[in-house]
Amino acid sequence: MTVFFEYPKAALFGRVLPKSKIYAHASAGAKLKQLFVDQVDQIIWQYKLAPETINLGATKSVSEIQVFKINLRTSKISEEVLRAIDKAIPFPIIFELTHAGKRKIIAAYKRPSEADSTKWVVSEYFGTDWEAEDSPRQPLPQALNLNSLYEALLRPLLPATKKSDEPIASRVLRMETIRAKQREAERIKARLAKEKQFNKRVAINAELRDVTKELKRLGGAASAKE
Repeated sequence: MTVFFEYPKAALFGRVLPKSKIYAHASAGAKLKQLFVDQVDQIIWQYKLAPETINLGATKSVSEIQVFKINLRTSKISEEVLRAIDKAIPFPIIFELTHAGKRKIIAAYKRPSEADSTKWVVSEYFGTDWEAEDSPRQPLPQALNLNSLYEALLRPLLPATKKSDEPIASRVLRMETIRAKQREAERIKARLAKEKQFNKRVAINAELRDVTKELKRLGGAASAKE
């Protein structure tokens, strides 16, 4: 099922966001600017979901939600590019990516820092597979306020979980931990493949068993691609 939503016409913003604005706010160096040049054709600030545009109340953590459409030059986008945009815009963002007649959604869980409310904490990124750009959209989820709407927009992007009542922040943290453990498992497997000495292979296998056990506890798998 698609997780692309039909946003209200009243929320349409539809303004092109110059890359230079992102560069300035993100203190972009030459490498980051080149990534934008190579990967991004155009950034459109497509929708602004706010109390005055969708009639949902703001909360302390979510006063607005932005929807950015990014037309890509390539089918891949670097996380550095997305983080630069998230750094430049002080609101949660849902990214709709388009390329060669297809589209996908990607977003991080973004919240104000508890230590400094002027700064934002941005999680790892989660996203959908590519689908046809003209696929039907579905109505926005029912929500009590902007915070619950934001969580409803993010949940379909996260891997499935058996814990249906798991808070979004805990779920994101668990997914991030699973990804870190999966990367650790891959590094251990690479070491194991190169090691020839039997006693060292035994020790490395023990490490791999520990990581695999931890992944099982977290609800992931050593070979899973979250």
